[in-house]
Amino acid sequence: MVHVLSSRTLLRPTDPERSRAFYGGKLGLAVYREFGTGPERGVVYFLGGGFLEVSGHGDAPPSPALKLWLQVPDATAAHEELSGNGVDILRPPVREPWGLIEMWIRDPDGTQIVLVEVPTDHPLRYRPGI
Repeated sequence: MVHVLSSRTLLRPTDPERSRAFYGGKLGLAVYREFGTGPERGVVYFLGGGFLEVSGHGDAPPSPALKLWLQVPDATAAHEELSGNGVDILRPPVREPWGLIEMWIRDPDGTQIVLVEVPTDHPLRYRPGI
């Protein structure tokens, strides 16, 4: 059995500076740590209980199969803020049939990011009888 102590998602952007401006500037993610120097230096951002490392340089955008799932307290407020920051909104907040409120955006390399609000009446938050 593997005993995992920590984890992070690694992105190798085609334009590292543009991606750092997106994740640190437009999304406003807090920096956990930075390392290295120069244009391909690494930045690790906090993602709630996880981390996102943007470092190095990729020759091609990440696979379209890669998606990031980020829980936010208020998807409507996130939509307003990110729209004002010039983030590419793929779909505004919508309450899904499974009860979550989801909004879709993408980073500069096209990686899709779903921002998810868990409503107070959703089973992820509310358990009758407990």
